[in-house]
Amino acid sequence: MTEPTHRIDLYIEAGESGKLAVPQTEPQLAVLCRKVMTRPTGLYLTVVEGALGLASGEAPKQHPVSVDFVSGAARHRQQYGGGRSQAIARAVGLHQRKDLLVLDATAGLGRDAFVLASLGATVIMLERHPVVRLLLSDGLERARSSGDPVFERMSLLSGTLDGHTSRVSPDVVYLDPMFPERRSKAAVKKDMALFHSLVGADEDADALLAPALACAQRRVVVKRPRIAPPLAGNAPGMVLAGKSSRFDIYPLKSITQGHDPAT
Repeated sequence: MTEPTHRIDLYIEAGESGKLAVPQTEPQLAVLCRKVMTRPTGLYLTVVEGALGLASGEAPKQHPVSVDFVSGAARHRQQYGGGRSQAIARAVGLHQRKDLLVLDATAGLGRDAFVLASLGATVIMLERHPVVRLLLSDGLERARSSGDPVFERMSLLSGTLDGHTSRVSPDVVYLDPMFPERRSKAAVKKDMALFHSLVGADEDADALLAPALACAQRRVVVKRPRIAPPLAGNAPGMVLAGKSSRFDIYPLKSITQGHDPAT
């Protein structure tokens, strides 16, 4: 579970100032990127209205993929996603207790982490891919300027899960490793297809389960495509299945054990 090294081009479209809304992103951007004056043919980073985004020269008309917790799909899911009755909330245990500490060890673009934090959890995000982590950091810092207390319950760490097992003691470790791309690209949303192109599949996904079980205090939750085998061939204790995906749950201790509902 080594952290990949990656450098990527930075290209600013004509008419954009290239100025980031979050100055904290600048030093990390300088380390990862080289600025180019011609649009790259492959993947590159860009800045649109102050937000850092991932774009592709193969799809110049597609809007760059950025992390936006304040508007759009993320906010819609927060408002209309079903609250603590939705599958991810029940899998993690938020329908029984909302003040859980969750370690999202495969944070990606932070969408599931945002849902969990919106429902009351404190969420530590881990993302090992440096470009994705930069996108996530930029989005989180922009969101914090909104003043919404949800974002004070979200934090971001670098590195991999096995490097943090002795440093954090979450109630729940949540895993959503990238699965090999589906046969039909048409079935994948355009923004996620771009994300998949950058990250690829987590070929070492099976290696995530052991450190997750060593780190979690109450349970490990793994999101999987419905047809995928369980991680490392280790059958879960419980399963919540949907139409296209499922949550494999590895319980270690009751979610409510030792918890005083009055506090």
